[in-house]
Amino acid sequence: MRSDEPDAKRLLIDCGASSLIAMKRFEVETSDIDIILLSHLHGDHFGGLPFFILETQYVSEREKPLVVAGPPGLEARIIQAMEVLYPGSSETPRKFALEFVELREGTQAVFRPFAVTSYPVVHPSGAPAYALRVSYEDKNLAFSGDTEWTDVLVRAAIGADLFICECNFFEYGGGHHLDYQTLMGHREDLGCHRLILTHMGEEMLRRIEELDVEGAEDGKTYVL
Repeated sequence: MRSDEPDAKRLLIDCGASSLIAMKRFEVETSDIDIILLSHLHGDHFGGLPFFILETQYVSEREKPLVVAGPPGLEARIIQAMEVLYPGSSETPRKFALEFVELREGTQAVFRPFAVTSYPVVHPSGAPAYALRVSYEDKNLAFSGDTEWTDVLVRAAIGADLFICECNFFEYGGGHHLDYQTLMGHREDLGCHRLILTHMGEEMLRRIEELDVEGAEDGKTYVL
């Protein structure tokens, strides 16, 4: 997500293990990203950060600050991951400031020009897991993170221009993730203008073309 003002800021939501590969494929430079928001601390949502940080440090030669915001404990978890993958990398001097910001549930954090509100969802990850709502002027984007159904998703999505929602299963699959049938049972409650499904498992990917809902695709652009 980005703003279109002269000093535009660019925001990345989650940075999974393959995020850097996808960014390279679609010619998104790490040095263009100003803020990274993390919904929760599972590897498929934050495990790309060690590679992102090292790429922007040694390849892009970044100099402008980078903010990483997410659940409490994110700094320690990210440093641990960096040290496991590249011992000593977390202490290597950088030309840019790296700031970690802990998001608190139900509280709005401001990263100008964006405002971010975090909502607690149901997904055990060793730290709080959040749905996120990002506001810019009169536009609002909501992201479910990973979660089973919880009424908190209504608070995050209500009135949003776009709600990007995980949907791992077609029917109930045992908890911790959403399924299509449950989600569609609450579609009217969500009150968002547009719903896009992501984090789909194999059955959902096979069925998505025949379902009455949009699925996310690599490289797809949405204008709010």
